[in-house]
Amino acid sequence: MTTKMYRQGDVLVVETKERPASAKPVPRDAGRVILAYGEVTGHAHALTDKRATLYRDDGAGSGGRTFLSIAPGDPAELQHEEHSTIPLPGGKDYEVIIQREYSPAEIRNVAD
Repeated sequence: MTTKMYRQGDVLVVETKERPASAKPVPRDAGRVILAYGEVTGHAHALTDKRATLYRDDGAGSGGRTFLSIAPGDPAELQHEEHSTIPLPGGKDYEVIIQREYSPAEIRNVAD
């Protein structure tokens, strides 16, 4: 079985079997589910679909992981002002991973 992955700039969305029970819902920002904010442009990787819910797992040993759940139905659109829109199938759970880069001074998230 192949794992389905979707990439939009520095955001990787990976289909997962289920999200951890310890993951807690993250409030929407002005009606949008924000996967990541752009540090340089101020744009955001976001979904407006009401069926989308973002979860954060900060439990022991989790390392701080983020999950996206989309209720069954048509695909929900992951949008960003500088990237193509990506349809994410409904009825699925996903892990959201932000790309990082290494520099001798620090490991930091990639600025989109």
